[in-house]
Amino acid sequence: MDFTVSEKMKTILGMIREFVDKELIPLEPEFLKKSMKEMEPVIEEKRRMVREMELWAPLHPEELGGMGLSLTEYALVAEALGYTWLGLYVFGCQAPDAGNIEILHKYGEPWQKERWLKPLVDGRIRSCFSMTEVDLPGSNPTWMETTAVKDGNEWVINGHKWFTSSADGAEVAIVMAVTNPGAGPYLQASMILVPTNTPGFNLVRNVPVMGHTGDQWHSHAEILYQNCRVPVENLLGPEGHGFVIAQDRLGPGRIHHAMRWIGIANRCFDLMCARALTRPITPDKHLADMQITRTWIAECAAEIQAARLMILHAAWTIETKGVKEAREEVSLIKFYTAGVLQRVMDKALQVHGGLGMTDDTPIASFFRGERAARIYDGADEVHKLSVAKRILREYQGRRIR
Repeated sequence: MDFTVSEKMKTILGMIREFVDKELIPLEPEFLKKSMKEMEPVIEEKRRMVREMELWAPLHPEELGGMGLSLTEYALVAEALGYTWLGLYVFGCQAPDAGNIEILHKYGEPWQKERWLKPLVDGRIRSCFSMTEVDLPGSNPTWMETTAVKDGNEWVINGHKWFTSSADGAEVAIVMAVTNPGAGPYLQASMILVPTNTPGFNLVRNVPVMGHTGDQWHSHAEILYQNCRVPVENLLGPEGHGFVIAQDRLGPGRIHHAMRWIGIANRCFDLMCARALTRPITPDKHLADMQITRTWIAECAAEIQAARLMILHAAWTIETKGVKEAREEVSLIKFYTAGVLQRVMDKALQVHGGLGMTDDTPIASFFRGERAARIYDGADEVHKLSVAKRILREYQGRRIR
């Protein structure tokens, strides 16, 4: 694997970092106090500036209006944008839209792409992904109770979902529902496009996460589907291929998340180091003079670098060998990077003391929003069990001397 960053990418990353520093970080205090709806005018102005700089939608293909970066190139961009809450959204590559755009591009019918794909890439509409259910484990996408039954030329959808991120204000949901209950476990579910203004699509509430309810893109909704009817042609991809499509979506998506986490870890690390150097503990000593603080700083630096290199290797593996061949690498980065992020955030908060518990720095908001990193897209324990099972399979029948 070649770790060389091209001159073009160095320029792009330099422009992004400067924009984040000058245009987005100053907005954070306001972002933490106001709703997304209140912030919309200023955020849209920043998005306009990004488009003028020709840095819009770095992840998506050029023919759709994006920059067409490779996965490894985009990983570097996600790291730079993850430095602030607003980064990915302002640059048009936020979840869940990024993953939805990928599967619409790969599996969507021409009319589906015309109606939803181009407006999503342009940032004119938003979408959500409705898979996790209230009473069933989100880490097992082959087991769900939401059903979609054909009635003439319509699907009738019934079910109860939650953590449908960004559903508030979204125009369309991609819903995973059981359409073929008699098939094998991996061929029972399908994905169906459901406009959110469809009767029977009921947004019950935005789910509070550690006290933060949020709104618009910055929220997680509970959705009740009650005899929600959409045309049969709203099926996304082949019938019964919901699990397969989900895996296509989640593989690269975990690269996006993990490198965004590295951006957050970098921000917390920078804040921690600056705080350690300036926070006095006696008239002639600072936190940075304490051995335990220096140990934390060294450990965090090593873990961030290790996680970063693992993610870039996983991205390279996906690009050169495909998602299926990179399953182990993707699982490793998912639980390892999430753990690194937790440890770095926690140490940064500890170094800040009482200040770290407030929203006077972004650390507390990162902690609220990203403690779930060890849960969503597969809990740590699930990924560890999966990796260990594959590793042990390689040792079956082998004699080790």
